[in-house]
Parts: sequence; C-alpha cells; structure tokens
Amino acid sequence: MLVDPLLTTRPPQLAAQDAESLARRVYGLELRAHEFSCERDRNFRMDAADGSQFLLKIFNPAEARDIANLQTCILNHLRQHAPALPAPYPLAALDGAYETPITLEDGRESLLRMLTFLPGMPLGQSRRTTVQRRALGQCLARLDQALDGFTHPAARHELLWNVAAAHRLNGMIDSIADASRRELVQRFMADYEASTLPQLSSLRAQVIHNDFNLGNVLVNPDQTDEVAGIIDFGDAVHAPLVGEIATAAAYQLADGADPLLSAAEMIGAYHEVLPLTKAERAVLLDLVAARLVITVLITEWRAGRYPENRQYIMRNNGLAWAGLEHIAQLSRDEASRQLLQFCISGDEE
Repeated sequence: MLVDPLLTTRPPQLAAQDAESLARRVYGLELRAHEFSCERDRNFRMDAADGSQFLLKIFNPAEARDIANLQTCILNHLRQHAPALPAPYPLAALDGAYETPITLEDGRESLLRMLTFLPGMPLGQSRRTTVQRRALGQCLARLDQALDGFTHPAARHELLWNVAAAHRLNGMIDSIADASRRELVQRFMADYEASTLPQLSSLRAQVIHNDFNLGNVLVNPDQTDEVAGIIDFGDAVHAPLVGEIATAAAYQLADGADPLLSAAEMIGAYHEVLPLTKAERAVLLDLVAARLVITVLITEWRAGRYPENRQYIMRNNGLAWAGLEHIAQLSRDEASRQLLQFCISGDEE
C-alpha cells in the first residue's frame, strides 16, 4: 500500500510560547500566538499590538523543502499576477528568506513560514446559498486562470489527494470494516481504473489548488455570499484542470432530495468563467466520485492510526459517504446530467 509520509509522520510539537519565540527570533516581531487545528503541520495565528495578524506555519518534518517552496512560489505568483484574489502572501524573515529551516525540540528538522492572515468565517460555518456557490465557482475559476502558465520543478510531485491518482489507494480499501461500504468503494474504483484513468492524460493540465474545501475557503462574516480568503495551498499539484472543480464540487454535495444541485451550481459558475471542454465534462462526475473515494479511504485510515485527532480527521467523512451512496443510486448518465445541468454553453474541445 502506497502511503504518503505526511500521513504517518507526527506533526511538530510546539506550544504558543515557542511560536512567539520563533516570530521574535526569525522575523523580529513581537506577536501573541493562538494555535489552530491542523492535520499534519502546526499553525498559529499571530497577533501584533497594532491589530495586524499573521499565520505562522511550522511544517511537518516529512514535508519536502521543494514542496514547501512550491507553495511559497504559488502565493508570490498570485500576489504579483492576481492581487485581487483573496490569497495570503509570504513574509520575508530577517535574512530575506521566505522559508526558514529550524530544529524542533525532539531533534527533527522542519521549516518555518509566515503568511499574512486573512480574517473571515470558514465556509463550512456559513449559511449556504446559491449566490454563495456561484461566487465560489467564479472565484475558483479566476484562481485557475491566474495559475495558468505557472511552473515549478516540484509541481509534478506525487500526492495521494490527487484525483488523477486515486488508483494508488487501492490497498486501503480492505481496511474498510463495513462490507457493503467496502464493496461500494471497490465498484467505484474499478470503474475509475477501467474508464476514467485512461482519459486523463489527454486533458488540459496545470498547477491547481486541489483542496477548495469547506475549511480552506473563508467568507465575509457580514456578507457570507462573498469569498474573503483562499487558504492552505498545501495540496497544490500539477494535475488535470478539471480535477480542480471536481475536487471542489465534491465538498458541495448537500443533504436533501437533490444532493447534486449545490455542486452543479458551483460547477456552472466555474464553467461560465473558465469553460470546460466536452472531454472534461465527460469525466467530471467520475472525478467527483474519485475525490469522495479518496476522502473516505484516507480519513478512515488516518482516524484509525491517530484516534486522538479523529474528530478533525473525519470532518468530511460522512459527507463523502453520503455522496458516494447517492451517486450509486443513479445511472451514470443521470448523475452526470444533474451535475452538469448549468453548463449550458458550447461544446469546446
């Protein structure tokens, strides 16, 4: 079974006073630290006396330095080429570096990075509306337009959260305890390997955010239909472009009689700004299902390994299972039609 070291390596163990000391020593800033929940790194919101705020990230020791630099370069690229997008940007340390090597108390090596802090309400805590979902789709499309042409030596790294690599998680399926759910995932995986995977190499590809989920998008607390922040570029990767909106749409599936409607609204708005080709639309449903499969496999595997962090790890698990079960009840043609119901323009190739 292929396992990413980031899924098995213990996050850095630092307290708030450690973060404050690092900010003082590396950046020359007197800041008050407040810890954030995080699955693989250690993050702190850092507050200055004048009201300004920053985000201090201490990377998981398993994070390769070139991958950390990929994220930094993406943010600097967006700062230069798409300043209107609500993305954070890196702060240089006293020595001018954007990433600083540090040694943790347990002797492990890590990296440190400081970003501007974007205030806002996590998308998952907001009231969900059609207007909001359309704003999300349009914002994501503009992000991908800004990243078109961006290159980095580490962009093609292997990433288990990439819908173009879902087949690499086959070895995790047997760990699903419930027999009916295990059979459901096996069926989706078999269809993916036979029909979807062979088509992906012919589709448009570029660097994508790859994790536009309910926790990585912030909205304006006073006007929750407005996107206030796009955060956490930790899963950025060079991959099929359609995987971007498929991944985002997988987190938009809703409870109720028409679970695919909310995802369809977001997809339609994305398509208006950045039209999907006919070939991309043909595999969109399959890639949404692939993201759901990836989510249930990785979260259940990690929750079993790290029970103390189970609540955080499993936060998207129930929604993913519900999405797979709903899609399985429909014919492929009907599910795809529902998902693409607002993609009404053109047959671009």
